[in-house]
Amino acid sequence: MSWHVYLLTCADGALYCGVTTDLARRLAEHNAGTASKYTRVRLPAALAASAPCEDKGAALRLELAVKKRPRAAKVAFLLDQPGAALAEPA
Repeated sequence: MSWHVYLLTCADGALYCGVTTDLARRLAEHNAGTASKYTRVRLPAALAASAPCEDKGAALRLELAVKKRPRAAKVAFLLDQPGAALAEPA
């Protein structure tokens, strides 16, 4: 099972950070309004960036590290991780 930390950009410009084992499924859940209360009122959400992690513990630690960063540094910090990718524009 492969874990990922992801950043979403919401319709109002807000960033949302989370962890998942399936990026496509989780993004679909966010856009269906069933994934989190935070994104439910800020739809649509688009994937901004993601980074793979070795295991769930590593993913949760990276998620916390991203959340501690100032807004302007979150995407850059996540992209500095090994294997990280910037999402393709829709």
